[in-house]
Formats: sequence, C-alpha cells, structure tokens
Amino acid sequence: MSSIRQRIARKAAGFTLVELLVVIVVLAVLAAIVLPKFMDSGQRSKEAALKSDLKLLRNAVTLYKTDTGLYPTSLADLAAATAPAQGNNGTADVALTAANWHGPYLQAVATDPVSGNAFTYTKTAGTVVSSAAGNGLDGTAYSGW
Repeated sequence: MSSIRQRIARKAAGFTLVELLVVIVVLAVLAAIVLPKFMDSGQRSKEAALKSDLKLLRNAVTLYKTDTGLYPTSLADLAAATAPAQGNNGTADVALTAANWHGPYLQAVATDPVSGNAFTYTKTAGTVVSSAAGNGLDGTAYSGW
C-alpha cells in the first residue's frame, strides 16, 4: 500500500520532461506565427504617419494656391501667422496680395516621420514629397508617395 501512495505522490509532484517539452514546442510555434506580425509595426506606423502628413501638406498647398493664386515659397509659409510677402507663380517669386491670404493653413509644419528631416518641397510646382531614401514596406519608393 505504501508503494502505491509513493507512486501517486511522486507523479503528482510535478511535470515530466516530455510534458514540458511539448509545452515549449507549442509556445515556440505560436511565437513563430505571431512575432512576424508585430516586428515591423514601428515602421508601419511611421509610414502611415508619412502618408497622412503628405496629404495634409498637399491639401494646405492647394488651399494656399486657391486663395492667393501662387504657390508658397516654402512650407513655413503655410504656418505663418501673417501673410508672407511673396509667393511663386510657377516661374518666379512675385509679390503676394495680403488680402487674398486666409492663413495660417497649418498649425505647424511637421518633419518627415521616416527620415526625421524636413519634407522636400518644390515651390515652382507646389509639390511636397518625402525626404526619406529607400522603399516602404510595400516596395514603392518613399519619394513617389
């Protein structure tokens, strides 16, 4: 009778090596499935912020152009508290009529979240592109966004 009690007590005392290995393998398989989904989440969030910032800046440039008939000479003009002295007509900087300016068009000009630098702005065409080099997670160049 005492040997049966000893076997039951020993069996209830802990897990066998095989049971522990099975649990470790199951956890490893789950980790292999889940981890790749979260590995690039930081980069995905930066890219989402970049797309949002580009859309915001481009809309502000369009509003500025609609109001004044000119492109801003720099992105800082979009957040200016008073009307800038000049705008660009596509070929040269010309005087801006302050009465046509209805800004500020942005509270502040953000930096490129991917590169950490200022956005690239072309005043003769009013285009805003990312200053980041390389490609996004979807394979397209940041400069083409």
